[in-house]
Amino acid sequence: MNAAAPDADGHVDAWVVTFSGHRPDDVGLREALCTLGNGYFATRGALPESASDGTHHPGTYVAGVYNRLVTEVEGHRVENESLVNVPNWLALRFRAADGPWFGCDTCDVLDHHLELELDRGALIRRSRLRDDQGRIVSVTQRRFVSMRHPHLAGLETTLVAENWSGALEVVSALDGTVRNDGVDRYAGLDDRHLVPVGEHHHPPDVICLVAETSQSRVRIGEAARTRMRLDGQRIEPQIRFRSRPGHAASETTVALEEGQELTIEKMVALFTSRDKGITEPAEEACDWVTHIAGDFDEAFARHLVSWQHVWGRFRTDLGVDGGLARALHLNQFHIAQTASNNTVDLDVGVPARGLHGEAYRGHIFWDELFILPYLNVRLPQVSRSLLRYRYRRLEQARRAARDAGYAGAMYPWQSASNGREETQTRHLNPESGRWLPDASHLQRHVNAAVAYNVWNYVQATGDDQFLRLYGGEMILEIARFWSSIATYDHALDRYEILGVMGPDEYHEGYPDREEPGLDNNAYTNVMAVWCLCRALDVLDALPPVSATELRERLRLTGEEVARWTDLTRKMKVCFHDGVISQFEGFGELEELDWADYWDRYGDIHRLDRILEAEGDTADRYKLTKQADVMMLFYLLSPNEVRDLLARLGYDTDPGLLARCHAYYEARTAHGSTLSRVVSAWSSARLDSQRSWGLFCEALHSDLDDVQGGTTAEGIHLGAMAGAVDLLQRCYTGLETTGDALRLAPAIPAALGSLAFPVRYRGHLVHLHCTPTSASVRVDPDEGGPMTVEVAGETHVLEPGQAVDVELDGGHLRPMA
Repeated sequence: MNAAAPDADGHVDAWVVTFSGHRPDDVGLREALCTLGNGYFATRGALPESASDGTHHPGTYVAGVYNRLVTEVEGHRVENESLVNVPNWLALRFRAADGPWFGCDTCDVLDHHLELELDRGALIRRSRLRDDQGRIVSVTQRRFVSMRHPHLAGLETTLVAENWSGALEVVSALDGTVRNDGVDRYAGLDDRHLVPVGEHHHPPDVICLVAETSQSRVRIGEAARTRMRLDGQRIEPQIRFRSRPGHAASETTVALEEGQELTIEKMVALFTSRDKGITEPAEEACDWVTHIAGDFDEAFARHLVSWQHVWGRFRTDLGVDGGLARALHLNQFHIAQTASNNTVDLDVGVPARGLHGEAYRGHIFWDELFILPYLNVRLPQVSRSLLRYRYRRLEQARRAARDAGYAGAMYPWQSASNGREETQTRHLNPESGRWLPDASHLQRHVNAAVAYNVWNYVQATGDDQFLRLYGGEMILEIARFWSSIATYDHALDRYEILGVMGPDEYHEGYPDREEPGLDNNAYTNVMAVWCLCRALDVLDALPPVSATELRERLRLTGEEVARWTDLTRKMKVCFHDGVISQFEGFGELEELDWADYWDRYGDIHRLDRILEAEGDTADRYKLTKQADVMMLFYLLSPNEVRDLLARLGYDTDPGLLARCHAYYEARTAHGSTLSRVVSAWSSARLDSQRSWGLFCEALHSDLDDVQGGTTAEGIHLGAMAGAVDLLQRCYTGLETTGDALRLAPAIPAALGSLAFPVRYRGHLVHLHCTPTSASVRVDPDEGGPMTVEVAGETHVLEPGQAVDVELDGGHLRPMA
């Protein structure tokens, strides 16, 4: 049975993801999807007896712990900064004293079953294994990474000798010899980030391992306490401490009678030198497992309470159950494991692949553009913390802009520890085996993502203090950048932005130019105008004293602000065939024979790699990985897009969205998991059935591994959050701008109903929508009066009040 299948009687448990059988080809996918985490650290769902071997990849990643390594590749010096795979705390092996180690790769697997309990944040493993001498052991394991105490984790293993008696050897270890070798295409690049520092034994039952990252000098301390029960009674067998550089283990031998049950309880604490309120990481870890952790059941009970609180904030009730609800819960589960209340005090961003694997090296991209809107109304304090990560790196963004010859702040396409540009300069095409130049750093539109997230966080929360202290400065410096990168064409009386890339990474340049970069990318230009408009709004919204101080601190002149205003009226946007051109010249490119490529390759998500391997280039064709133009309609409403274009002097009509959607949908390979989210959003009010189908695909993209193996390298957090946000904001028409909470529901008939709570400017608000009705109720215990607008009708609600509306002839009207 795979993760999406019902059980034997046809029932689908919406809160449990199940895998049965041992299939090596699925191991990486299972490990990623069964990751457990708490916003501080996360551990992949590897089996405790496994080691990294090309099939298995045990990985534990601590938010914000990065390290840089340099490798020579074809005569080029390649430096990469990676989220570090820290010592493996799971390691646990067992065997009959004269036999092989029990495990799914070393024994006959009679039964194997994994259950990821989404409501409890736990992974259950049940196996029956037979060694080469016919001895059968049943294995039941429970594990958790504590949502209550972010530095704690636990593994409980229960073994039964089913048909034999004898000595059982158990080894519980902390393994610091792990490497960042979880992505095949990074093979050949240096991946040893950890330097052993020390291994210790604290009698009677605690071992400790200390390691340090080789370049960033982050010290990591892990301590493990291993205890045992035989048929439910605590035993204290003799423990032998074994160590070598980077590896600490406790070895124990227990005499088992046939049918006896041995339970091994391993509690672990993990600290780093980046943590606050500690002494030294290893000392702190030893103290926690000795005096604070408690036993497995105590720690697990506290963990469960915290997960109940998480689900209280993330609760989403659907009119359908089964597989769809399970996929929804899985996506929300992994969002919470990457960004939770445990993240709030950390200096971290949100990695595109979560804390679940090593793809993209754990870097922070524009994917936060798909994640923060969901968090803004669920866990706004987490959004604030993640935006502080960007603010702390504002000086690096200023330096990057200055070094490139621009003003203001230029945020990097890929960010990690200190905010410098971490985008690779060369990348490997697995289809051709060639290392190629990479121009991804030209995606200057990441600046628009930062500004968009700042502005929409403030709109949703009313956090004027954040705008005064941090957000306003970021938006103004981003506006300054857009003003400096734009060049004025006197003949056209238009501003242009030249030599950049849009979100569609299939196009790095023009086929007849040696230098990479595209001119007048529509998404970049329109969002630059949007940013400049918001910068003007910031100057108007701030209190006069704050606005004056900020102007003085930034040395912002009246001439600069006047240029910003001029830019918002004269930016160039290109059109062809009645649609917005992805970039200047897009309409002149060749059409691709899509049917031919579908017939020859089947999976053409990565057309760029396929074309390069054929000696061709995607730059020649009208094709997209993800449609830049449709991103405008994802971030902005059709009316907002039309208003911005009208401000620029371009005449459009209400059919623009439909034409753009049809044109680019026919030319999009959906090479990014984000692409289906954007397409589902843009089609929501054009073709509800098509939107619903795309939504379901997006929601299941990691569960079904739609990109054929990439999920094993880490889940796609932006796609997970974006799919959930389709329910939260798209199908409800939820908007939080303009001092009112707005709803314009368009609930797909297949969904039936949708209900969830949101946080809006200090209010807890309960929403319930169906295809024919909508209800908004303000929680009675929080906030003062608030303004709610449903389908254009405005209501002022006091705490405890509600408004109900019903659909009448295509319009919503108040219910009697």
